[in-house]
Amino acid sequence: MQYRKFGNLDFQAPILGFGCMRLPMFDNDPGKIDEVEAISMLRHAIDNGINYVDTVYPYHQGQSEILVGKALQDAIP
Repeated sequence: MQYRKFGNLDFQAPILGFGCMRLPMFDNDPGKIDEVEAISMLRHAIDNGINYVDTVYPYHQGQSEILVGKALQDAIP
């Protein structure tokens, strides 16, 4: 993973992340995430070096953060 200096802070931020604003859905309904596909995508990203995941409560009517939790529950030793 490549990193860049984050402003004037003593912090390096990854230059690539995984955004969870537009995950695959059923019936074009933002509240109905295709969990199998979305978790597969997120796990693939993590398994290939992504370590920054962008999600906030409003994404997918509050379901994005829940999905990220499910995807990560076995990823941290």
